Amino acid sequence: MAQIFPERLNTLPLAVGLGAPLGLLGAVALVWYFFSPWYTQVGYQPVQPVPYSHKLHAGDLEINCRYCHAAVETSAVASVPPTQVCMNCHQLSMKDSPLLQPIRDSAASNQPMEWIRVHELADYVYFNHAAHLHGGVGCVECHGRIDQMEVVRQEQPLSMGWCLDCHRDPGPRLRPLDQVTNMRWAPSAAQAEFAAQLIAERAIKPPTDCEGCHR
Repeated sequence: MAQIFPERLNTLPLAVGLGAPLGLLGAVALVWYFFSPWYTQVGYQPVQPVPYSHKLHAGDLEINCRYCHAAVETSAVASVPPTQVCMNCHQLSMKDSPLLQPIRDSAASNQPMEWIRVHELADYVYFNHAAHLHGGVGCVECHGRIDQMEVVRQEQPLSMGWCLDCHRDPGPRLRPLDQVTNMRWAPSAAQAEFAAQLIAERAIKPPTDCEGCHR
């Protein structure tokens, strides 16, 4: 009796038997990678050209975020402070410290400091700092307890899913507008009522469709 199928198909069950588990393993590995710190960069903590301590400045000295990040309430970007902001204090405080020599060199040459960016979104993602602060979202929600960090690190994944969790239910993360830079603020038992009132007063409706953030 003539064969209906070619002999080479005899290896098909073996190929399927080996390929299916390998394909499943590859899919699991990809999902794990895209949700892992290696992809989201949670914990990323680069060494800066000057050992600037947010714990000292924002924590111990209680310098408000707005002093250095002056444009955060009026601009889409928080902006890195110019060297002159540093020199406002350090032309008198620690003025001879070797640790601050790069700052003094920057001021003398009128060349900006080359700080290493920690929190960076993809080019196709639109994020507006001012919109979030005016909506009652505190700095700590995205940046963590900066006031406790000697060296700034990325605390949150800043992934699309993470952003959408907040956009779909912003209430638990909202606070009074005069508390957006207060790292120590904690919600009261009436958080739900407060959030509902703020959402109504400021017509807060975060986008959940693609074009809201991908422009």
